Amino acid sequence: MTQATDMLKSHPQQLQVDAAILAQCAEKCFTCAQACTTCADACLGEASVAELVRCIRLNEDCKAACLATGEMLSRVTEADWSVLRAQVQACVQACRTCGAECERHAGHMEHCRICAEACHACEQACQELLAALSA
Repeated sequence: MTQATDMLKSHPQQLQVDAAILAQCAEKCFTCAQACTTCADACLGEASVAELVRCIRLNEDCKAACLATGEMLSRVTEADWSVLRAQVQACVQACRTCGAECERHAGHMEHCRICAEACHACEQACQELLAALSA
C-alpha cells in the first residue's frame, strides 16, 4: 500500500471509488508531471530546440493537466465527481497527445522515450479511474 492510499483510506469522508485506484491515478499524475517538466527542460537543452517547440509546449500542457488532476483527486471532501470526471478526461487527452509527440522523438532522445512511458502510464491510470467511477 502506498502513502497516498493510506492517506485516502484514513480520510473521514466516504470515498466514491476504491482508495487504491484513486491513489494510483493521483500518483501517476504527479509522476507524469515530473517527467514532463524534465522532458521539456531536456528538449530546451537539445541542439535542435527549434524542432522541439511542439514537444515542449505539449510537455508543459500535460504537466499542468496532471498537476491539477493529481491535486483535485487528492481532495475528496464534498467532491463534485462530474467536475472530477471532466478533469480526468482532460488529463487523458493531454497525456495521449503529449505521449504521442514524445514517441516521435523517442528513437533518438531518451528523455522523450521516458516521458512517453510516463504519459501512457498516467493515461491508463486515468482510464482505470474513469471505469471505476462508471461501475
